[in-house]
Amino acid sequence: MLSGALGVFTGDEEDGERLVTVLPAGEVVGEMALISGHPRSASIVALRDSELVRLPSEAYDDLVERQPQKVLQLTRALVRRLERSISAGPSGLPARTLALIPLSPGVPVEGVARGLQAALRAQGFSTAIFDSALAGHGSAWFHRAEAERQLVLYQGTPQRDGTTDGWTLRCLRQSDRVVLLADGTAAPPAAPPKLAAADLARSDLVLLQPAEAARPGPAAPWLRVLPGLALHLHLRAGRTADLARLARTVTGTAPGLVLAGGGARGFAHLGAIRALREAGVPIDRVGGTSMGAIIAAGLACGWDEAEHLARTRAAFVDSKPLSDVTLPLISLFRGRKVVELLQTHFGDLAIEDTWLPFYSVSTNLTASRMVVERRGPLWRALRASISIPGVLPPVVADGEILVDGAVINHFPADVMASIGRGPVIGVDIAGGRALAAEVESLDAGVLRNLFRLRRGQAPGIVSILTRAGTVSSTAQAKALRRQLALFLEPPLESIDLLDWKSFERGVEIGYRHTAEVLERIDVGALLQAGQVGDAGTT
Repeated sequence: MLSGALGVFTGDEEDGERLVTVLPAGEVVGEMALISGHPRSASIVALRDSELVRLPSEAYDDLVERQPQKVLQLTRALVRRLERSISAGPSGLPARTLALIPLSPGVPVEGVARGLQAALRAQGFSTAIFDSALAGHGSAWFHRAEAERQLVLYQGTPQRDGTTDGWTLRCLRQSDRVVLLADGTAAPPAAPPKLAAADLARSDLVLLQPAEAARPGPAAPWLRVLPGLALHLHLRAGRTADLARLARTVTGTAPGLVLAGGGARGFAHLGAIRALREAGVPIDRVGGTSMGAIIAAGLACGWDEAEHLARTRAAFVDSKPLSDVTLPLISLFRGRKVVELLQTHFGDLAIEDTWLPFYSVSTNLTASRMVVERRGPLWRALRASISIPGVLPPVVADGEILVDGAVINHFPADVMASIGRGPVIGVDIAGGRALAAEVESLDAGVLRNLFRLRRGQAPGIVSILTRAGTVSSTAQAKALRRQLALFLEPPLESIDLLDWKSFERGVEIGYRHTAEVLERIDVGALLQAGQVGDAGTT
């Protein structure tokens, strides 16, 4: 491929096709079928105007005989691409050209383009904005102009009545990635924009919000009329930090933070977040399981450090959420206090309306699979993610039973890595010794002796159930570390999974450990890691 960009799609009629990876200029395509002689396994779609040189199979066969070293080079290129597609995900390659497409009249596309250009330049990118005044030039001119800059912003014109003018179509054809701009305070137009599935698969939706908005306008109506989007973001007018986040997202340098489950040890997440902020590491995307999901949700809501600490203390230290004991037919506790606390702190906010992109993980016992929650009521997703089997009642959704995500994946770094867009930072708090006993037996025969045991000599039933629900996924988490740009594992052996009074100590351990790790690494290299793993694992 001499110029342009191709999308590799896989799937079937039942599940639909999904974008696996994007091939930039300089890549070869179709070589797998050429080498194996088998039918192609994926569909290739031109995401933008592209120019290719064709190599007939007869010429390839002749090349194998006369220049076998060239075949070796081709095979190595194929292996490199497979490795990259496994680690980077569908959006792992940063964009060289970006189309800004306003979805309705009145959207300030020029202002967003100027603000984004300033943010990109602040991050060291040479950029230019191409608008409709350049519509008279041909593809060759645009290719030459693009080659002179690191990133070009194609500024589309507002769409009316669902139609797209010639210049905006040119913007789509010339772009590696598309940013759809919409008014987040308004409903979608009666005639929604018509975009091809391949365009939607490489599109991010940016919902423009008022500068001082306490919470974003609803994203759900837009997501319904634009199915298949890569992701969506909320951007407050004039907010430099929001524009910087968008710039990092489109250039593949947006750090994603993944927080593991682990009960009271989750307080260490708060200390790790403080250390990351002090080191200048932005947090652009968040996700987690169980306690990690709750801490991550606070970040996604935009809580500052003081509010985050105060709310976490109020919910888990002052309120004692596991205190409504019930007859243990389904669980040891009713879970009503947990629901009340989640609704108190997160209200009726939807996941898609958090300031940072967020996901939580739960386990579907009915279908024996992991569930990644990216939409719907935030409190309910968190309630499912922390429903430790036997401790809290499961959540029933659409007739299926959901429990703690840690049963399958207590450290969902693989979910964040599959999204791409930048380095992944993970904090695992479930490692190390979590349970111990100083007695020889815990069977019913020693029941009469339990009343004389000192505190800590034997684990309680809640601790046993909590730990049992994470054992399998703890082993799995070790294999996920290779997908991280930075791995953090604070030494928390001294904190019991249910030791809610260890709040200050847990926060301090997380802070000290993270600060010490960050002092030993090149934070600048970490932030410039365009694909997961580029900065190395600590």
